[in-house]
Amino acid sequence: MRTTLVWLGIFSLIPLGAGAQTASCFVRGNATAKELAARLSPLDSLSIPLGDASAKLCYGAPSARGRTMVGGEDPFGRPWRMGANEPTTLHLPFPATVGGIALDPGDYRLYAIPTEERWTIVVNGNVSRNSWGIPIDQEVRAGDIGRFEVTPQPLDTFVETLTFGFDAESDNRGAIVYRWENRTFRIPIVRR
Repeated sequence: MRTTLVWLGIFSLIPLGAGAQTASCFVRGNATAKELAARLSPLDSLSIPLGDASAKLCYGAPSARGRTMVGGEDPFGRPWRMGANEPTTLHLPFPATVGGIALDPGDYRLYAIPTEERWTIVVNGNVSRNSWGIPIDQEVRAGDIGRFEVTPQPLDTFVETLTFGFDAESDNRGAIVYRWENRTFRIPIVRR
């Protein structure tokens, strides 16, 4: 469910989806809701219900459109924002552990350093620079909080548009599930 834009300087905040009503997705510029919907890589979000509250993941959802993206347009070995346009952002209204990294309530950016065999997922606290996405330079990386590795698994069916899902394992534990092109992997998340 999309609602009215709230303008803050050159960045917009857009509440997306249900379940994480207090979190908003950052948007660069002064785009209207119609312009955002027309993006080639539209803004999307995922509600992550853990206990009596929900975290929220905001990301741009690119499509492959005949291109090889990870390992092609986004080369192996280089930091990538795991989405398009704005940085992929995790809003936590409660303390949680993500990929083994203990996090307090707050907003965090996620990015990846993919290789063919393993990906390094980085949790970054640089939320003052909302417009970062590319390049993920030293200024951005100075806000890195921690990192962990995941091993992508092959998908049986090609996924055209990047999607994140949530797989609940218990009331307070689950995994954020990445699916795009021919790969999937899981990011464990536990409410503390």
